Amino acid sequence: MSGQVRSQDTGPYDQFIIFGDSITQFSCSQDMGFAFSPALQNAFIRRLDVINRGFSGYNTTQALQVLPSFMPKPEQARIRFMAIFFGANDACLPSSPTGQQVPLPQYIANLKLILTHPSVVAHQPRLILITPPPINEYQTEASDRIKGYAAALRSAEHTKKYADATREVGKESGVAVLDIWGVIMGMAGWEEGRPLVGSREVERSEVLEGLFVDGLHFLPTAYKVLYESMMELIAREWPDQDPTTLPFVFPTWTVAPP
Repeated sequence: MSGQVRSQDTGPYDQFIIFGDSITQFSCSQDMGFAFSPALQNAFIRRLDVINRGFSGYNTTQALQVLPSFMPKPEQARIRFMAIFFGANDACLPSSPTGQQVPLPQYIANLKLILTHPSVVAHQPRLILITPPPINEYQTEASDRIKGYAAALRSAEHTKKYADATREVGKESGVAVLDIWGVIMGMAGWEEGRPLVGSREVERSEVLEGLFVDGLHFLPTAYKVLYESMMELIAREWPDQDPTTLPFVFPTWTVAPP
């Protein structure tokens, strides 16, 4: 299929925007190995422009402030996909001194405002909500102490509430949800109704420690899981947008004008 030419005008490439916090921003780095953003870019090469709009440390309230500043107008470029990946900072504990915490009701409202923002709606993109990932308290607490914090900034139980809320917003809004929290917890062997893997209530999880740098940020192994989950979601929800079936925007060299 890669030799096909798109039938519509061969103007600017349609865009796939990934909008999120540090987990999104750092997904471009290949210093440690596999990286999500380059892998997604490679999958859609010559078909879509994959654009990383990750803002380290941001919560959804801050996200709403920057959103209209980087969104193109429809006459400039068309956004075909937009993935929204926040919640990790919103889910800081209320006692956290960082000021990043966003109360759960406001987080829910913020997600809905992002989904329905005029700069987003103007493109009518295929929207994907990504849940915040679980955390590993054994790692995050050690990382917090190194940074000089006397008390934990996050907890596994509190983060779960934000993942649950993200799932519910997707359901209510008719938006596809990539449940990375559920995928990772499933890999760690957690079952509904049992103490959360990653919390101090259970023993350390080798699975989680093999996925996180510091209990929150992703190692290449976690980015690979995120990438595979994204490709599975696209193939399931929009089979016509699977990159293996999408034509190139411009023709292959064998048929391109001399």
